[in-house]
Amino acid sequence: MSSSKRWLVILAVLLLTVVVVGACAQTAPAEPQVIEVEVTREVEVAAESNAVALVARCKAEPPQEDGRCGNLVAAVGAANQALAEAGDARRIELEIIQDNANWGDYKTEFELASDAGQAPDIIVSGHEHIGDWATAGFITDISDEIGKHAEMDDIIDALWESTELGGKTWAIPQDAEARPFYYSKPILRELGWSDEEIESLPQRIQDGEWTWQDMYDTAQQAVDAGLVEEGDGWWHRPANGPDFLYYYYAAGGEVTEEGVDGLVFDKDAWLTVYELLHDATQERGILRPNKLDGDWDFHKQYTAAFDKVLFVYEGTWRWASWYNNYLGDLGGEDYLFENVGYALIPAIEGGTGDPITLTHPLVYMVSSQSAHPDLAVLLIAKASTKELNTPYAIDSGHLGVLKSQQDYAPYTSSEFLGSTLYMLDYTTFLPNSPYWSTYSEAYYLGIQAVESGDLTPEEAIDLVTEQLQNELGDNVVIR
Repeated sequence: MSSSKRWLVILAVLLLTVVVVGACAQTAPAEPQVIEVEVTREVEVAAESNAVALVARCKAEPPQEDGRCGNLVAAVGAANQALAEAGDARRIELEIIQDNANWGDYKTEFELASDAGQAPDIIVSGHEHIGDWATAGFITDISDEIGKHAEMDDIIDALWESTELGGKTWAIPQDAEARPFYYSKPILRELGWSDEEIESLPQRIQDGEWTWQDMYDTAQQAVDAGLVEEGDGWWHRPANGPDFLYYYYAAGGEVTEEGVDGLVFDKDAWLTVYELLHDATQERGILRPNKLDGDWDFHKQYTAAFDKVLFVYEGTWRWASWYNNYLGDLGGEDYLFENVGYALIPAIEGGTGDPITLTHPLVYMVSSQSAHPDLAVLLIAKASTKELNTPYAIDSGHLGVLKSQQDYAPYTSSEFLGSTLYMLDYTTFLPNSPYWSTYSEAYYLGIQAVESGDLTPEEAIDLVTEQLQNELGDNVVIR
């Protein structure tokens, strides 16, 4: 027997439970505090082998996202077999730390652990964190390792864009998704829509015939008719996040530009967005002025049955969350197919004129403190197979990341995944930039101000412009 210990210094709202190799424990929320978690492992080591302990850290919403770290667990055997076949005496012993921590706390936890020299070997997070973590030296360039594993050739080519910064590859895609527009079929029927009008809506949106402004008009009709409460005509997310960027893209804005070292802030495009959000909350009453209250639990539960809110902007993964966690008594996924439709985000009139979505791949990154980055990449490669990724994708409502899944029967047999795959043809990404967090927080400040009615759209533009200039200086181009 041999044992080793590692300390992780973390800032979290959850008490973390460490699970050795096979299981993923979930934990209850705790008050925010700085705590120390001692990770102790006891592993049986064969005389002829050299056990290497790796730690993987994953944020996952149970039960549908358990495969984030679970697939790494399932891949240990294949990774060790590959080592044996290569004559490498090392063997991977894996520990996972998996829970549903708040994203902000999760990110801070990794940064504090990295500063303390006690980071996990593998961290799963949004690809946009590459911009912060690569420039801070927290994650390692794995460009040279990618070509050593045939599994990497199966990853959809376009997704590699989300892992790159400065001509280097810093991560491996773990999942993908789209951000659809969901709608209540029963409420539309109550408004007088025919079944043909309801079922043709996705195609009309795809063709640019039914726009964001049409959505607003329909939502207002539902509010005025008393079919939904004031503020429940259309809902977006209750907190800052990637979704708000596709509003700006749809309005014709750009965040990056060739030859520009920093980020781009297009005042006209952001003004269009702020005007739309101000109109929804302050003029039409179709969106709650306090929607940005950060209450995800209420948001998910209130929208699940689509009997109270007409239109919802959400992710493909929410489909599985709704039927797994809230709709069991109503029929689960069958209820959703009967009562809920989904389509691309409608085009903004006066913007690009095209429908849109956004893909926010979560990626596996390897800590720069890992003593065995080659083993970490090997393990990730063995977890990146259609046999492991497909059950995760189906359970969680995420799109597959592999070319081979496009004609893999267990994947294509999923009606929801098969019917949303086309959305990737309309997708956009967040920028991998060390300046993105500051940029995002600034424009979100403007969103909060116009939705609450504290500022007019024009005043919000002035506020955000000043903040970006003060905080980013030459690293932002204001147009």
